[in-house]
Parts: sequence; structure tokens; C-alpha cells
Amino acid sequence: MRASAGAAGPWLLLLLLGCAAPAAAPARNAPPNVVLLYADDLGYGDVSCYNPERGKIRTPHIDRLAAGGMRFTDAHSSSGVCSPSRYALLTGRYHWRTRLQKGIVNLWGAPLIPPGRLTLASLARSAGYRTACVGKWHLGWDWPIEPGKQALFRLDPKAPAVTDAHRAAWRETFSKPIPGGPLDRGFDEYFGTDVPNWPPYCWIENDRTVGIPTEALPARLFQNHLASLNGPALPGWAFEPILSTLGDRACEFIARQGKSGRPFLLYLPFTSPHTPISPGPAWRGKSGLSPYADLVLETDHVVGRVLDALRGAGVEDRTLVILTSDNGCAPYIGVPEMEKAGHFPSGPLRGYKASAWEGGHRVPFVVRWPGVVPAGRVSDALVHQADVLATVAEILGATLPPDAGEDSFSLLPLLRGASAPVRSTAVSCSSAGVPAFRRGPWKLVLEADGAAPCRLFDLASDLGETRNLASERPDLVAELSALFRKTIENGRSTAGPPAPNDVRPAWRLP
Repeated sequence: MRASAGAAGPWLLLLLLGCAAPAAAPARNAPPNVVLLYADDLGYGDVSCYNPERGKIRTPHIDRLAAGGMRFTDAHSSSGVCSPSRYALLTGRYHWRTRLQKGIVNLWGAPLIPPGRLTLASLARSAGYRTACVGKWHLGWDWPIEPGKQALFRLDPKAPAVTDAHRAAWRETFSKPIPGGPLDRGFDEYFGTDVPNWPPYCWIENDRTVGIPTEALPARLFQNHLASLNGPALPGWAFEPILSTLGDRACEFIARQGKSGRPFLLYLPFTSPHTPISPGPAWRGKSGLSPYADLVLETDHVVGRVLDALRGAGVEDRTLVILTSDNGCAPYIGVPEMEKAGHFPSGPLRGYKASAWEGGHRVPFVVRWPGVVPAGRVSDALVHQADVLATVAEILGATLPPDAGEDSFSLLPLLRGASAPVRSTAVSCSSAGVPAFRRGPWKLVLEADGAAPCRLFDLASDLGETRNLASERPDLVAELSALFRKTIENGRSTAGPPAPNDVRPAWRLP
């Protein structure tokens, strides 16, 4: 039986670090603070240091981060969409081993991470870290909605009619704590908007809404890639201040922890440049491309604010910073127009958010750790966001238990300059559940278009995925399929005893 992520459990005996109260000033060789910056829908080509030839957006602060550390060019999220990628990032386990075989956690959905699973936050907290999540959660909560009242929490965007029955149900629900969220998955504190384009349209702090929503969003906020679903909202709720407010809270946390001397882990899952496409007043029109590009610029600015906060708090030199994105750029936010103007959000890659093409899940991945990671390095090693858990565990001197991080490989050798790969395979999926299996440069995509059982690409010579080699290399299709089948059946891709999948994926392998 797994221990609760928020409480001591048997797996803690495997941690090599103690949990004694930290000293006021960290020791010279103490493990670093960890800051994880997780953009939402930021494409591979939206970062200027990744796309110098086909990009028109300048991201000086992310570029500064990359110049001070290591930039990975073959890094992947678990999915082409949001929730499954977040699950893999925090747990070190492929999302397709869970109930979420396709799509995302739905509105008012239950937690995807079960209470007993080790997370990046619970790992760090067990080592004495103060842990905070600031931003978009979108991994589900145990919303205290009374049975039979679910319909009162959904409204027609075009003609929302809020009645006394709606307000009574909302008041009853949002006056209670909301369990199952970040505080129950290893974080000491949380502040953010669960999903910024979905209700409830309000801030959530720790496990309670900040205020009681009483209104519906006005119809004008469902235009131009803003809100998607209507439901409980605070009067006067606006999207433009969200990103800057999250930046304020993240910087405040860093400053507070810098004064305390206690090591910290900050997970900052941005709400941007995902919808709502609502750049603040100072950023409107600044890119000269589109509101989406303006929001990328504002996101980069907040990255800069966080980096400056680390320096201001005196902890820059002892902080590991990781920046990545949950998936590629969404094609529906004006991509054709941007590409006509010379900006390609996927850079040299094919496809965008939601797809199994590289543009759906190959993402920016930058790591800076002064004194450990050589500055200005570029790595073409195959890496995955699931690897963050094992990386931090090794840094903390912790051994993961057998039922945690089943698909997580430590990146520490690469960060220290080694060239040998740390993983040989990786799996990423489309939003519809189409899997792409990687081994070295080879990529096997199952049921890609319904016309063929699979597709096979050699990314070393065909990064744009233009030539399907499946019919030419049936031997390699069979070899990769057998290896993929083993990855599924073992319940893990790392060394260790076989582990159960929560459900059995229904893929048809060749």
C-alpha cells in the first residue's frame, strides 16, 4: 500500500536525506532550491533560441536562462494536451498508464493523481523543502458538489440564466474546503486559477476559493479565444491580470523563502500562452504579430521577473531552474496568419498541439543550475518530462520506491556534461490517444490516419516527418512494436519489478 503523498509513509525509509529542520543558512553543498516553470501551449518555435530562422517572437528572458545553462532539443511531454502532461511531469509516470487514455480532465473532474502516489512535491517536502504551486492545476479536485446538483454548475455561454438555485448551490459548495488538489499532493501552499478558461472564475488559495462566485461571465468574454465554458464567476472577473498576479505571487514566495533560509520547490504552471488569449494592456500589439504572440512576450517577461527575484533573494546560484511547456502551440489561435508573417510556432517540426506529430509534444526544455550545469550547452539527447522526478530525487540523494517514477530517468549525468543517453525510448500521445513510440531516432506512430496500421519515421534524416518508412522497414516496425509491448506490459520503462497499469491501453500493435 502506498503512503499518503501528504503524510509520512513506508517509502520515506528509502530516502537518504533526513527531514530535520534546516539551518538558517544552507550549507555550501546543500541540495539546490528547485523552480519549475511550466508554460501552457508554448510551441517549440515560440522561443527565439529554439527558432532563430523561422521565428519572429523574441524571448530574451528564456534565452538568458538557456545561455546560463543547457538547452535540450529533443525533449518531450507525455501528451499533446494539458492534463496528461502535467500528470507525467509531477509523477514520473506515463499518463496512459492511468484512466486518462485520451483527452484531459473534464470540468469538475476528479483528481487524476491518486492520494498514495509520490509526486515531485511530496518528494521535496519529505526532504525538508517548502513546496508551493502557483498557477494552473488542471489535474482534478474532489469538488464538494452535492449529488444531483451538477447541472447547476454549467451555464449556457450564450444565454446564461443565474437563478437563486444556482447561487445557493454555489454558496454551499464554495464555502467549503476543496480537497484532492495541490495541498493533498505534496504542496504546502497553492494559489492560482484551476483552469483559466473554465469555471470557477475566481482565485483559489490553498483549498478554498477567494470569494464566493455569484454571477455568470458576460457573453463578450467568450469571443476572440477567451473563455470556453460558462459557470460560477466572481462579479467583474477579468483575464488580463491573471498572468501578472501569478508572477507577483511567485516572486513573493521566492523572497519569503530567501529570507527564511529554508530550501524550496516552486512549481509555476503558467496559464499562458493558452487561452484566454488576454495579454495585459502593456503587451497588446507589442509583438506586431498577434494577441497570442503578445501573450508569449508577456509570459517571457514573467520568466524574467522570476529570474530577477531569485537574484534579488540571494539564491540564484543555488537554485535549479527548469523551463518547459506542456505541449505545442494551439493551431486555432491564429497560426496561419502568424506563419504568413514569418513566425512558425512549431519551428522545423510538423504539427501542433493535440497531435502525435513532433510539433504536438516536442517542447522547449531548458535547465540552469549555476556551478553544476555548464553554461551555453545544447544537448540533442532524448529526454522526457517524466524525467524531472528521478532527476530531483538523485539531486536530493533519495531513492525512489518501486511504485513511483516508473518512467523517470535521471538527467543528472547529462546536466553534468555526460554524452551517453540516459533513456533509449520514450512515449508521447496525441489528445485522441494515438501513441508515438521513440527509440533513438526512430519514431513509430500507431493508427496515425486510419489508412495505415502505423507510420515509421527516421527523425535523424526527416525531422519534418514527411516520409513514412513503415512499408520499407517491416523488420523495424516489428522490433519497435515488441519493445513498445514490453513497455506496456511491464508497467514501467525503468529498471525494477513489474508494476501494474491502472488500466490496460487498448492500442493495436502491429
